[in-house]
Amino acid sequence: MNPIEIRKATITDLEAIQNISTQTFIETFAAVNTTENIENYVTESFNSEQLTSEINNADSQFYLATSGNEILGYLKINFGNAQTETINKNALEVHRIYVSQAFHGKNVGQLLIDEVKKIAQDTGVDYIWLGVWEENHRALRFYTKNGFVEFDKHVFTLGNEEQTDLLMQHIINKKQ
Repeated sequence: MNPIEIRKATITDLEAIQNISTQTFIETFAAVNTTENIENYVTESFNSEQLTSEINNADSQFYLATSGNEILGYLKINFGNAQTETINKNALEVHRIYVSQAFHGKNVGQLLIDEVKKIAQDTGVDYIWLGVWEENHRALRFYTKNGFVEFDKHVFTLGNEEQTDLLMQHIINKKQ
């Protein structure tokens, strides 16, 4: 495998972001959710109009993990008003961090979370936060290993089902 590179995505990457978003969401959640709920989420969240709006939002950034011409996964982060919850304006939200199943265990997720930590240090935020489904044990282990701790919960609605996301944070500014 070629070296893994992390690069900032632009609107020219729209189709690639759509494809990797759909692929990784289905791989991760289809086996434990209804087909209808998965299809509705993918249609609503990863359509061209929605993703174009997110990519063009000045308070959001997308990063692609690539090896050669292959996209292995991606990251979406939000600052300020782009955050999905108003917890702290001086925080960075990891909105999505998805890695293709074929590349689990190959350091892709670690490189993406390391990029988040670097961005957080460079931008001077107080902390990084994210929501992760309480049943996504692999992700929970990964975030815990990377210094994230649970601080709250919220409801994530997937179609007609309410699920609990654990909110986790990683402190950057120790003065908090």
